[in-house]
Formats: sequence, C-alpha cells, structure tokens
Amino acid sequence: MSRLQANFLLLLAGAIWGAGFIAQSTAMATLGPIWFIGLRFAVATLVAVPFALVESRRATAPVRSADRIGFIVTGVALFAAAAFQQVGLLTTSVTNSGFLTGLYVVFTPILTVFVLRKRAHWIIWPAALTATAGIFLLSGGAFSALTTGDVLTIVCALLWSIQMICVGVFAGRSGRPLALSLVQFAVCAVVGCAVAAIVEPISLAAIRGALPEILYSGLFSSGLAFICQNVAQRYTTAPQAAIFLSSEALFAAFFGVFLLGETIPAAGYAGCAIIFVAMLATELVPELSKPKDRSAAA
Repeated sequence: MSRLQANFLLLLAGAIWGAGFIAQSTAMATLGPIWFIGLRFAVATLVAVPFALVESRRATAPVRSADRIGFIVTGVALFAAAAFQQVGLLTTSVTNSGFLTGLYVVFTPILTVFVLRKRAHWIIWPAALTATAGIFLLSGGAFSALTTGDVLTIVCALLWSIQMICVGVFAGRSGRPLALSLVQFAVCAVVGCAVAAIVEPISLAAIRGALPEILYSGLFSSGLAFICQNVAQRYTTAPQAAIFLSSEALFAAFFGVFLLGETIPAAGYAGCAIIFVAMLATELVPELSKPKDRSAAA
C-alpha cells in the first residue's frame, strides 16, 4: 500500500467519525455514556472477527507475546480516550468538544518525539498548528470558559494521541493490524460493560432507544473506521495520521449541515479550507522535497 492510499484510508476514517459524532451525542438521551462505549465496541468486535481470522490464516508467523500485550495496552488507551470524550460531552458544548478533541494533532508529534525519540518531518509542525487553527475556526472561532467536560476532553485528546502512537508501533511491528483491531475492540467492550454495570443503570428500553446509534457506531465508527486507521498506520507515521484523522471535525460540520440542518458561518468555511491545506501540505511536501534520482534522470 502506498502512502497516498494509506492517507486516503485515514481520510475515510475521519469522514466516518465525523458522521458518528452525531450518533455519539444523541445516544446519551437514553443510554449512559459508558454503556454506550461497551455496547458499540461489542458490535465492533463482531465486525472485526472475520477480518482477523482471514488475516490469521494468511500470516506466516504467530503474534509474539510482547505484541499481544501491546494490543491490550492499545485497547486500554482506546477505552480511556473514548470514555473521557463521551463523559465530557455531558458537561461541555459540541463546539468545545470538537475543538479540544482536535488537539491530538498537536499532542501526537510531541509525544512521538519524546516517547519514541523519532523526529517528524518538518512539515508536520506547521501543518499540525494549521489544522488546529482550522478546527478552531470550524468550531465557531470561540469557546466558553473551561468546564469539567472541557478538561476531560483535553485528557481525551492526549489519550487519542497515545492510542495513535500505540497503533503505529504495534500494527507495524506485528504486521497484524486486523488482530490489533479485534483485541482493542474486545478490551473496550469488556472493560466498558464491566465498568458500566457498576456505575450506570441499564434497561432494555434504554438499549432499544439508542440501538440505531449503537449499530452505526459499532459497525462504522468503531469497526470500519478503526480498522482503516490500524491498516493505514502501517504505511505512514502517527503525526501524519493525526492530521488526516483531524478531518473528522470537517466532516462533522458537513454532516451537521446535511443531516441536522445546521449552518456553517464564514469562519467555519475558512476553517475547512485551512484543514484541507494542512492535509495537502502533509501529503505533498514530503514528496516534493525528496532528492531527485540522478541516475534515473541520466
């Protein structure tokens, strides 16, 4: 898979997450946030099973024990990020949540440098800041004073960065992105349902009320989108992936217009353009700055 194809998959994941943000918000009208996470990832686990089985049959070597542990760590990071975001939505606005979650485009390259000791391509830094500015404008260009939900969402953005770095490390090292998807989904499902059983009430009526959101999130937002992320990150870096995945803010705005009748102000359209420029720069600049093959030219 080429880097261009990988980035297209990441863009597809961003589009699916953008539409899923609507489901995420409306589901909590009848269902608790942790139950929603547990049930959506239970559905996602079922989605990942056949893909992981096919991958396992084609694999030339079993998954190493160290990578299995890494898969579980990735799942814990994913559950924590999803939980902080979902609970944060209870006490913050959609505008604040969309902007603050997008901070992972800044956190990811910073963590990559300090945790993995890897230098990102120079374009990642201005592109990350540019994408963050675009998300801010897309969110309306302003947000209210920080609430508890805002703080939880900032923590969520940091955890998303950790999850992206884990995916980049363990999907690439193991060569088994679909196995990673299955394990991280199962971890989220088990931990989510276990925690929810302790802290949140549940009823069949609540599940039925949120069933369309659970199915969409489980099949697409959790299942398909995270599988796209895990496969694509074998062929690109975590900082670059973060910039393309930040397109979820752009797609969330568009789906809000087409599905909910919301409007985008002029600043929002400027934000869309800025995010697009950041993604384009991330794709084109590394290619254009490669040294030319003189032997081929001769």
